[in-house]
Amino acid sequence: MKKACKSCKRILVKGNVCPVCHSTDITTSFQGVVVIFDVESEIAKRLGITAPGKYAVRV
Repeated sequence: MKKACKSCKRILVKGNVCPVCHSTDITTSFQGVVVIFDVESEIAKRLGITAPGKYAVRV
């Protein structure tokens, strides 16, 4: 089952610690997925994303 970090919205493939912000505040309840390649894009800026990867739209 996929999980998302409540702090930075990063989707985790395995484990219970976020690789981006190192938070352990994880949930399985999230909506939407966005994949960010360019952290300078308008979408990344609006979502507050600072590292490339897969993120939940709403946690």
